[in-house]
Amino acid sequence: MALDHGLIDWVAEALAADGSVTHRRMMGGATLYLDGAVFAIVDGDGSLWFKSDAESDAAWDAAECARFTYARSDGTVASMNYRRAPADCYDDGEALRQWALLGVAAGRRAPAKKKPASRKQRA
Repeated sequence: MALDHGLIDWVAEALAADGSVTHRRMMGGATLYLDGAVFAIVDGDGSLWFKSDAESDAAWDAAECARFTYARSDGTVASMNYRRAPADCYDDGEALRQWALLGVAAGRRAPAKKKPASRKQRA
């Protein structure tokens, strides 16, 4: 399916006062960043998922937001620290902003990924 640019634009508009939203395409969807901090993904079906962590899980659980899951090649199901956006995020900019900022906070708390060593350093 095609990437839902309208949804990405909606998220960027809702967060305009908080920073710059950018995205990177990935597997039919996109990863969203606010000023470089990953905070959400848009899947190939046009669903929005916000980053979560142990600190924010209680809020996501209270809102009954499902955890992002996917099927592995061996038939098992795995999950990632993303939660489905509540339905009101698709038509209420302030609700979207509040939930997105919860995702931004989780993204900023996540440990930085180490960059792979350059070829010169490996040689």
